[in-house]
Amino acid sequence: MNSDIRFGKPIITGTRICVSDILSWLANGMSYDEIIEDFPELKKEHILAALAFAANRENITKIIAA
Repeated sequence: MNSDIRFGKPIITGTRICVSDILSWLANGMSYDEIIEDFPELKKEHILAALAFAANRENITKIIAA
């Protein structure tokens, strides 16, 4: 996260693409290949990292709420 990029939202390192953007594209039915075609700076590993980040954040939220 960098407060100077995308208002401090979590981004993929070396890009201005937010984790939430990737999650939104996946939720709207885009495939990994479609995302990579539209954003060639991304790799499959970046998409998987975004999913892992979201899953980890969800687990942290559950732990804090418990």
